[in-house]
Amino acid sequence: MTAAPALLPLIGATAVSVKPLESPLFQPARLGPLALPNRLVMAPMTRSRASADGVPQPVMATYYAQRATAGLIIAEASTPNAVGQTYPNITAIHLPSHVDGWRRVTDAVREAGGRMFLQLQHGGRVGHPDNSGLTPVAPSPVPLPEPISTPSGPREAVVPREMTADEIRSTVADFAAAARNAVDAGFAGVEVHAANGYLLHQFLARGTNRRTDSYGGPVAHRIRFTVEVVRAVAEAIGPERVGVRIAPGLTVNGIEEGDTEEIYPALLEALADKGPAYVHVVFADPDQPLFHRIRTMWHGTLIANPVLGWGRPLPADGGREAAERLLAAGADLISLGRPFLANPDLVERLRTGAPVSQVRDEALFYTGGADGYTDYPALDGSGPVAA
Repeated sequence: MTAAPALLPLIGATAVSVKPLESPLFQPARLGPLALPNRLVMAPMTRSRASADGVPQPVMATYYAQRATAGLIIAEASTPNAVGQTYPNITAIHLPSHVDGWRRVTDAVREAGGRMFLQLQHGGRVGHPDNSGLTPVAPSPVPLPEPISTPSGPREAVVPREMTADEIRSTVADFAAAARNAVDAGFAGVEVHAANGYLLHQFLARGTNRRTDSYGGPVAHRIRFTVEVVRAVAEAIGPERVGVRIAPGLTVNGIEEGDTEEIYPALLEALADKGPAYVHVVFADPDQPLFHRIRTMWHGTLIANPVLGWGRPLPADGGREAAERLLAAGADLISLGRPFLANPDLVERLRTGAPVSQVRDEALFYTGGADGYTDYPALDGSGPVAA
C-alpha cells in the first residue's frame, strides 16, 4: 500500500459509448492451472479493514465477493511475519487466526464464482514500532524519508535495523511459510511483492541497499534476496501458483533505484528458471522501451497495470482504452485498482460501456467499516451492501 494523495470528491458517473463485445479484455485466458473468464485482474489494494493483529474481518468477505466477476482477484498485501507490518490494521498470514480469517474471504469469493491470489508483502523500513511493536528491519539502516501512519497519527519514521545474514534466511523461510498458509486459507496462489518501496524493492534499489556483502553492491547481488524469496515460495507451493510484482522506476516510499534499466532484465533472467506463473508490472507504459524489453524477456504470463493518474478522477471509460493499449503491446492480463474499488461490477460496466462510478474521498479509503468499501452500488441497483 502506498500512502495515497488526497482523492478528488465524488464526481458523477459518465456514460461512454458501447464498444464491440469482441474486445480481448473479455476473452477467457489461462494462468497456470486456472481458467480465467476474462483478462481483467483486480489489483491488490490495502484497505485497512483487518483487526489490529492482522485478522481479516467479515466485511472483507463481502467486499471481495462483490468483485468476484474479475478474471482474478489479487487480495491486498499481507505480512509474512510480525516485523514486516507496515501500517495499522493491515492483514497478515503468519498465524492460524490469519488463515482462518482469510479462509472466510476465499470461501465467499469461491461461492460467488471468483478466483483469488494473495499478495505477500514485508514492509522493511516502511513500518513503525507503534504498529508492530518491533523496530523495522531493512537491507541497510536508511530511514524512510517521510512520516508513517500509526494508530495515534503520523509519526516520524525510525532508523531500521540492518538485517543480518541469518535474518535474511529466516525471512525467506517466513515467505515460504506464508505461501503455504495462503494455500491452506483457500487462495489459488500468491504474489510476491517486490515493488512500491517495500522490503524486496529496498534490496533491489541502490538508495536503500548499501550493503557490502553478497546481498549488496552490484545488481547481481541486489537481486539475490528477491530471487531467493521467489525460489523458496515456488518450492513451497509450486511455481504455477506464484507471481511477482515489480515497479521499474517507481520512486514511491523514497525509493531510488539508480540503475533501473539493469535491475529488471537481470531479475527476470534470474527468475526465468524458477518458473513463476506471472510477472506483474506496476504503472506499465506501452510507450516505454523497458516495458517492451520486459515483454520480450519474460515468456510467461505478463500482467500490466496501466497509469490512470493517481489522485485524479478515473477516466470516463474506467480504464478500458489504457487496458486495451497494453494488451496490444503484449500484456496477457490487465490489473486495475481504483476502478474495481468504486465499481463492484466493473467487468460488466467495461463490457457494455455503462457509466463508471468515481472513487469517493480519501477519508474512506483506509478506514474501517462498510463506508466507501462495500457500499458502492452495482448497475442493477443492488447495494449499498451492508456487511
